[in-house]
Amino acid sequence: MNQDRFVALHEEEWQRLAAVLRDRGAPPADVAALPALYRRVCHHYALARARHYSSGVVERLHGLVLEGHQRFYGARRPLWRPLGDFLTRGYPRLVRREWPFVLASALCFLGPLLMLLVALQFRPELVYTVMDGEEVRRMEAMYSPGEHRRVGQARGADSDVMMFGFYLRNNTGIGFRTFAGGLPAGLGTLFFLALNGIHIGAVAGHLTAIGYIHTFWGFVAGHSAFELTAIVLSGAAGLRLGWALVAPGPRTRLRALREDAVVGVRLIYGAALLFLAAAFVEAFWSSLTTPAPAVKYGVGVALWLLLMAYLVLAGRDHAPR
Repeated sequence: MNQDRFVALHEEEWQRLAAVLRDRGAPPADVAALPALYRRVCHHYALARARHYSSGVVERLHGLVLEGHQRFYGARRPLWRPLGDFLTRGYPRLVRREWPFVLASALCFLGPLLMLLVALQFRPELVYTVMDGEEVRRMEAMYSPGEHRRVGQARGADSDVMMFGFYLRNNTGIGFRTFAGGLPAGLGTLFFLALNGIHIGAVAGHLTAIGYIHTFWGFVAGHSAFELTAIVLSGAAGLRLGWALVAPGPRTRLRALREDAVVGVRLIYGAALLFLAAAFVEAFWSSLTTPAPAVKYGVGVALWLLLMAYLVLAGRDHAPR
């Protein structure tokens, strides 16, 4: 079709679209038909470009398409708004949607932790099946009551920032290993979840059994909600990767891995923020001796309740995305 015939054939539609977009008293029927009218003009614009019509025709259609786009989608949203939406609504919805992987990760991590914590109250010698004698003595010295003015850690306030960096690096290392361990069919993730659960359970169980209650539990109460939840979510992200390889469904394994990795990475975003929060609390709050143990326990319980409420309740007032 030559250009003149093309213009003559569609000129009326272009004028109708321009009238609606520029509020020129277009009839209500045209306003209601705006989406369909806009799609047709987009098609005309693509045809005009493909057929190398004159720049006047192409530019005219380009202008209509741009006006229509701005009418439908408006001004660009500030960058912080999608991030805020994701954190306040999208992320908790994502965690709930991925609940089978979150549950499996929690069982693999918290199961060994709790079992060893309880077992060591009856068989204290079991700690040496997990830790060697030197590591046990170092742990006892670190949390020994009466030896340090600061609960759990013997260090000055000027080292808190340095310890924040140390905790952050250590926590993110745990999270990354747990997540990346999902690539060999999830086996690495299962290993790191169980390993961390056993080690934390051994430390907590042994220090509880020898009576270092307030120095240990007072120290970990504040950051436990963020740190333990972050490990569970990192494990869920890793298991998501592993499941894509084990059970890709009708997709190829490569395609399944590529698609499910997007979900896994989104889970890791939240886990990373929780690791950051855990390191901050651990460095600047957990080691303080000024608050009474009851206050530290109260803060710890409050943070657990707030975090669980966020993951379970946030985003339920909006339709799923």
